[in-house]
Amino acid sequence: MMINTLKLSERLKKVSSFLPEGAYFADIGSDHAYLPCYVCLHDRTAKAIAGEVNEGPFNSAKSTVEAYQLSNRVEVRLGNGLEVLDDITDIRQIVIAGMGGSLIKTILEEGKSKLSNVQRIIAQPNVDERNVRRWLLKEGYIVTNEAIIEENGHRYEIIVADKKGTQNLIDPYTEEQLEKELLFGPILLRNKTAIFYEKWQSEYKKLARVISQMKEASNINSDKMERFEKELSWIREELQDEEQSD
Repeated sequence: MMINTLKLSERLKKVSSFLPEGAYFADIGSDHAYLPCYVCLHDRTAKAIAGEVNEGPFNSAKSTVEAYQLSNRVEVRLGNGLEVLDDITDIRQIVIAGMGGSLIKTILEEGKSKLSNVQRIIAQPNVDERNVRRWLLKEGYIVTNEAIIEENGHRYEIIVADKKGTQNLIDPYTEEQLEKELLFGPILLRNKTAIFYEKWQSEYKKLARVISQMKEASNINSDKMERFEKELSWIREELQDEEQSD
């Protein structure tokens, strides 16, 4: 097989690194099915479902699978979100990458009944990561790993969550601590990287600008203003940590 001819973006390579050996996973919104094919080319024991909602990408995905002679291990299915898992009972991992956090949350919520055997969810939201973390927490998944990477001028967060089972969740001491972990990411907060600080320097400027504009408006939403100012102070604290560690 042409293992070295399939090139993945660094973002998707990082996503793939969180799949265990012998994974049987569904890649929702698979586009050209590059991720499932890459994983199956590098792990002969892996199998996948590539799910696509639109016919164009669905046909592209089928072409990719056929080109790499993986039709016996990667099945391409047409359907909306987790609908592609209708008669699949032994999928153990779900990947949803390259969408907004709100859409990822909607896909998971609408397909909740298909998740009974899913042990791991790997989500890579382009924006609104907090929405995804909140849903995972509510539905009994614990964030066990996270990564933040930069590629082509964009920063991406990858969230890995496992079904709680017998794992011990470190309960946040306060509601505020929980909200901070949902915003920044519990693992990212404990393992801050240069890219983490770059992201939040950028987010700090954006949020400060929004608050400034809100203050100039005649009808200020005081609840929203209070929430934004609190978040700005949290970001400031994290950025001050960086300055103190330099």
